[in-house]
Amino acid sequence: MRYAVLGTGIVGRTIAGKLASLGHDVVIGTRDPGATLARTEPDGMGNPPFAQWHAEHGQVRLETFEAAAAFAETVVNTTAGGQSLNALHAAGAPNLSGKVLIDVANPLDFSAGMPPTLDPVDTDSLGERIQRAFPEAKVVKTLNTMNCFVMVDPARVAGEHTVFVSGDDTGAKKSVTALLGSFGWPEASVIDLGDITSARGVEMLLPIWLRLYGTLGHGDFNFHIQGARPGA
Repeated sequence: MRYAVLGTGIVGRTIAGKLASLGHDVVIGTRDPGATLARTEPDGMGNPPFAQWHAEHGQVRLETFEAAAAFAETVVNTTAGGQSLNALHAAGAPNLSGKVLIDVANPLDFSAGMPPTLDPVDTDSLGERIQRAFPEAKVVKTLNTMNCFVMVDPARVAGEHTVFVSGDDTGAKKSVTALLGSFGWPEASVIDLGDITSARGVEMLLPIWLRLYGTLGHGDFNFHIQGARPGA
């Protein structure tokens, strides 16, 4: 499978590395590949510059957003939530049309300092905005409620825990669920919340996630939903 991961931060690197390790053909998309490779300082979270990671993952190519999306069969949005729509417009609607677009971003607003708020929130979601902006894409919201290392290695968290999927296209959600399985998520851990409007709820988990992160001092935790499933 050909994947484009949009975003060169720690989330994009982690997902791209996992996909490549599973044998997929992976490119990472960025606005300006030359500028991305030229950075020599750690990012705002202290992660090493992208060029250092890229030197250790030579099988993952770096392209513009547009070229990456054109190459891919499935696109994964890991850009910062406030910049996601701009990045996807740069990727180009024709390059997203008919494709599964996995959205793991969160609309965090840091304009008032820490902790961040959400924008949009409650009556809308980033997942919905992406689907409205690119109606021919098959948007599936998932993996946004956990640390990126847990996304690709759920065994980092002891016991059973949950990953959500939201989207309008049933087939797209099935393909994403299969991908989650290849990451190590048991089928029983995946909860399909329904259409893309349910992305509002999972995005609104971020404020409590951030508080838990501050309290626990690490990101190796997740939510677990316990109870009978419909029809059980």
